[in-house]
Amino acid sequence: MKAKYEIVEDGIKDKILSGVYDVDAKLPTETELMNQFQVSRYTVRRAVGDLENEGYIYRIQGGGMYVNDWQAVNAKSSTSNPMIGVIATHIANYIFPSIISGADQIISDNGFSILLANTHNDPKLERRSLTTMLQSNVAGLIIEPTQSTLPTKNQDLYEKLESLGLPVVFINAEYDLPDLNAPSVTTNDTGALQKLTNYLIDQGHERIVGVFQVDDIQGVNRMNGFIKAYQEHADIVLKSNIIMYQSMDPIKKVLTEIEHAILAEPHPTAIVCYNDQLAIRVMDMVKSMDLSIPDDISITGFDDYNVVRYMDPGLTTMVHEKERMGHDAAQLLMEMMAKKPVKSIKYDPEMVIRDSVKKLIK
Repeated sequence: MKAKYEIVEDGIKDKILSGVYDVDAKLPTETELMNQFQVSRYTVRRAVGDLENEGYIYRIQGGGMYVNDWQAVNAKSSTSNPMIGVIATHIANYIFPSIISGADQIISDNGFSILLANTHNDPKLERRSLTTMLQSNVAGLIIEPTQSTLPTKNQDLYEKLESLGLPVVFINAEYDLPDLNAPSVTTNDTGALQKLTNYLIDQGHERIVGVFQVDDIQGVNRMNGFIKAYQEHADIVLKSNIIMYQSMDPIKKVLTEIEHAILAEPHPTAIVCYNDQLAIRVMDMVKSMDLSIPDDISITGFDDYNVVRYMDPGLTTMVHEKERMGHDAAQLLMEMMAKKPVKSIKYDPEMVIRDSVKKLIK
């Protein structure tokens, strides 16, 4: 738990970094800050003392407190170690280490180091990450948007990045921010899921359950691809079933919904999972129900996670260009920093057919 002075310090710093308080703007008085944060004068003085030491504010004797040119101060302290910031939703697991590895190949070759931040798909943590990057005076940013189907709560910070001329490249998704000049490296999720669902239908599957995470645009686009495939087969469209969940939902709750769908009459013959991570959990659950994959039910994923080829059965899935995505995003960022024109990149994934799908006899 943060100390009271740290809460005051972070609150003032957030407004400085996001541009609410511009350089040389006069800050509220100690008394006003005491009332705003409901703290003592000692706490306020401790907070502003730290901010002054860090170069964010300066004081004029008898004239109050003002915002310092914090960018110039940070630039002086960071020139010996130029950094590129990478903000992702889940850095330590699943496909993200491969993305970061791909980015690092380009970033390190160009003399930069990486500063990593993890949002856990939480807008508050994204805000903290963006603030940290601004404090660290990074030369550019590669960002995976947080809860990308929702309007970002951090628009003010993105506007600050644009006003500073700090280059930004989005990966996996992008925010709807017309004033932000930020290319993206993404996947044709809609087309990929349409292709995968049509493959299942071609294999004789009509009652398919699609399970999609809908607070990320990737999940919504994949769900739309699932729906489009069924729209091509009007005679079976009502046999489809969709389960939607959000990233903060407990996995146990999601699996319970899937279990209910499997047990419903008539039984589904296939499950399309939002990604391989979910598919692995679903496969474990299905086996615990004494059902066989693919004889009793077929299962597919998305991303071609490195472990799914070694599972029994191997998982049919769509390829996510993990390392290539990081490589291309970093290359775009370097070109932006060199003032070269850039364009967004969108991959058309390949399907990897393994043994988790059964061909049904019609």
